[in-house]
Amino acid sequence: MRIGVLSDTHGVKYIVKKALERMQDIDVLLHAGDIVEDAKYIEGGKYEIYCVAGNCDAFSFEPTEKTLELQGKKILLTHGHTYRVKRGYGQLLLRAQEVDADIVVFGHTHVPENKYIENILFFNPGSAALPRSGGAGTFGIIEITDGGICAYIDIV
Repeated sequence: MRIGVLSDTHGVKYIVKKALERMQDIDVLLHAGDIVEDAKYIEGGKYEIYCVAGNCDAFSFEPTEKTLELQGKKILLTHGHTYRVKRGYGQLLLRAQEVDADIVVFGHTHVPENKYIENILFFNPGSAALPRSGGAGTFGIIEITDGGICAYIDIV
């Protein structure tokens, strides 16, 4: 299973479209908030879309987190602001352990992250539209196979 991951697109729909083109053949798209309406903009495609509300999604009816099971792996999808991820991952790690997550997908920092903490993949695709470091925006790909999980960050 090939999963495309976006976050912090902030209403820049042409960047969303460009990122989706670069992702190529995905089975699922995850959007980790800010602006969740950007995920709604692309609904009706050939893949399932899961999204959560971020701190800039005050009028959204989406929850701030979802727990999904894809290809036998449990994924905690959240924007991250409610777990104060800009100050560290301690609170988010506790929540991931509580729901027995294999993967945590989050955003909010606008900084890409792809690392394991206590055997849980913490994956932040960065911002497709407003990267913290300037330069090109980023998105992520997570591939789940019988051999395990492979995740990487790419530029839009």
